Amino acid sequence: MSRTTKPKRGIEIDLSIPCASWRRALPAVAGLTRAAAEAALAQSATGRARKKIGAAELSLVLADDATVHALNARWRGKDAPTNVLAFASDEAPDAGKPVLLGDVVLAFETVAAEAKAQGKSLADHLRHLVIHGVLHLLGYDHIAAAPAKRMEALETRILASLGVADPYRPRAPTSFEARHG
Repeated sequence: MSRTTKPKRGIEIDLSIPCASWRRALPAVAGLTRAAAEAALAQSATGRARKKIGAAELSLVLADDATVHALNARWRGKDAPTNVLAFASDEAPDAGKPVLLGDVVLAFETVAAEAKAQGKSLADHLRHLVIHGVLHLLGYDHIAAAPAKRMEALETRILASLGVADPYRPRAPTSFEARHG
């Protein structure tokens, strides 16, 4: 199932959800995903976005581990699934046509397992990874320390605007964890 929305600033977001587990686990997944992508696009414009964005398109795919595993093996040479892949477009824009930003693909099983292991809600972890992927499409990266710090700070600010806690701050153990290690 795929739907396209046109948020403010002329940016089309095509959302495809081929993995039904996303909808079963998060009935509001389409709205959560779009809101996260729109927030990343809106707030990155006030930060250090590497690409100027006017009319643009991007694709979000909520897939499963098998799909992301295959993409990761083919395009990155890594024979394993990962939480999120971002494929930034390097197409030169045609005059009068929207700029194709690229594709962000997320793996359900990996994202759900990470959320559980980190004590985060699946919704919050999904929003973080959508924002992370969209920022990659805009040219942000985290290979070197200084750009990583800038990217993490922007992610944290965008997430805060959505009511999501800082994913980089260690969480306090629950009372049960404190008592039982």
